[in-house]
Amino acid sequence: MTALGHHPAETPRLPGEFREALAGLRRARHRQEITLDEIPAPARLAPFAVALAAEVRDPTSAGGQELATGRFILLHDPAGSPVWKGTFRVVTYIRASLESDLGNDPMVGAVAWTWLVEALENHHAGYAEAGGTATRVLSESFGGLAERPDTIDIELRASWTPTGPDSTDHLEAWADMVCAFAGLPPVPEGVTPLPRIRRN
Repeated sequence: MTALGHHPAETPRLPGEFREALAGLRRARHRQEITLDEIPAPARLAPFAVALAAEVRDPTSAGGQELATGRFILLHDPAGSPVWKGTFRVVTYIRASLESDLGNDPMVGAVAWTWLVEALENHHAGYAEAGGTATRVLSESFGGLAERPDTIDIELRASWTPTGPDSTDHLEAWADMVCAFAGLPPVPEGVTPLPRIRRN
């Protein structure tokens, strides 16, 4: 059940903690360069869920070139989950393009993961059971498209268990991560940015 913009008549059917989490999402603030929109949430992962799509575009480029995209999904099972070790779970995805000379840098994935952890800590977002994967995707063009330059994307899939129902800090931390993947300065003090995100 998705409910970020739910009708007031649906409120009594939602668990109190999930209503609190939705209110936290609505309170979250983020940079103006990022656009957040509610999208359909997966129906089979939990009894209650809400999903947001993020997009960062370069306002200085013609047509507003896409710099980074992402998904933020908040799951809630009032009965709890032995896998989550809690009643809430955040599942996220972020993708951004990199400069080609970074494609083979073995530290890129580690930097992406470190940035996630530091963003959550800087926003004081209590969490446990965090895990994820960082993937580099190389796209090469051939034939009639051979003149297109090779592109390398970094994709981070991660999830964690919030220690409480207040989701504000979690969404704000994640939105900052998407902006950092897009290469938007400045980053918070003490956070390691992904180096030289491709901007053209």
